[in-house]
Amino acid sequence: MSAEEIYKEMANSIVGLDQKKALKLANQALEEDMDLLKVIEKGFGEGIRKVGDLWDEGEFFLPELMSGAQIMQKAVDVITPKLQSSGAAQQSSGKVLLATIEGDIHSIGKTIVATMLRANGFQVVDLGTDVKAEVIVEKAIEENVDIIGVSTLLTTTMVNQKKVIEILNEKNLRNKFKVIFGGAPVTQSWVDECHADGYAENAVESVKLAKTLL
Repeated sequence: MSAEEIYKEMANSIVGLDQKKALKLANQALEEDMDLLKVIEKGFGEGIRKVGDLWDEGEFFLPELMSGAQIMQKAVDVITPKLQSSGAAQQSSGKVLLATIEGDIHSIGKTIVATMLRANGFQVVDLGTDVKAEVIVEKAIEENVDIIGVSTLLTTTMVNQKKVIEILNEKNLRNKFKVIFGGAPVTQSWVDECHADGYAENAVESVKLAKTLL
């Protein structure tokens, strides 16, 4: 079975809510010395994104969504120790605060980004979803983070991402933090308009961006 076929099986195990299969595939990835970052992004991560799509479409409900997320986390927990002990994971450092902005309860993409960042040696403070811009800034100061990552999946709540930048400017703290945006509607032009420091289209790119900014 090729790597691409294994990634597909991993994704299917999450969509099928098959914990036994997911854990078996996670252990197989270790045994076969697969690229563990790709295992997360193209395998289990792709599966949880599909679960999120099914939830958005009304085919899955909250129990399925939570079950899928729990199975993914258990699968990732199997491979995380090896990731964290690898040279690649030890090369990067920094502290990142993540939150889905006020008005948006989507968390799947942000959760995958958090997992990938931790796998690469970053400390991650995850505030969850529907978080006010003021709280994001307060926690960033309190936790003394290097990067603030603000996610949204809705065009209607994108304006709240901009509030984070505005509050930092008001407090004369803009230069203290790097601010990155994420989410399907986010574009480079929006990042430029808000004077943020960048955005990424997926979890792998988020890690690369964080490393570049630090």
